[in-house]
Amino acid sequence: MSNDRLKKLFESNELSTKKYSKDEIIYFQNEECSSFDILISGKVSIQKLDENGNILTITNFYPGDSFGGQMIFADNNYYPMNVISKDESIILNIKKSLVLDLCQNNKQFLSELLKSISNKTLIISNKIHDISLKTIRDCILDYLKYEYKLQNTLTLKMKITKKEWAEKIGVHRPSLSRELMKMKQEGLIDYTRNTITIKDIKIL
Repeated sequence: MSNDRLKKLFESNELSTKKYSKDEIIYFQNEECSSFDILISGKVSIQKLDENGNILTITNFYPGDSFGGQMIFADNNYYPMNVISKDESIILNIKKSLVLDLCQNNKQFLSELLKSISNKTLIISNKIHDISLKTIRDCILDYLKYEYKLQNTLTLKMKITKKEWAEKIGVHRPSLSRELMKMKQEGLIDYTRNTITIKDIKIL
């Protein structure tokens, strides 16, 4: 779009930006979705809170990622999960009327929107499949294998806290800690606050 076109859209409120602080809830579960959003800066998490108080982080979004596209045109257009700003974030909101106009007049926008919706559906499907079939230990081993490939060392630097790790696999932090302690007692791993050392290479 030209700068003049963008300026007119912002003036008409069809486009707008909003800032969020760290850990601020952007959309509550069951809140109506009325815009297609693009993350300009920061980090956003999609989280599900179950009846037992477990927080499951479905996915994280980073600058350039979008959300809301799979709900904005749905009959039941309400967020099924909480959308939370995990860092100071800026989000571009595109109103439904403008999304419709862009879909009708811009094939590239339509293609990117459909790709975004398809990718989000796959992310959710894969996450539900993984969590429903895997034990806590399976999830721990998946993470260790992934980080071992990235870091190429048996002493792995932790990039997330235990709280974030527990949310990622949908369990309480004490449950994660108990399983890590069991693995340590079995001689499979050792750990400090910021590292995990793989002592038995066979688990990889």
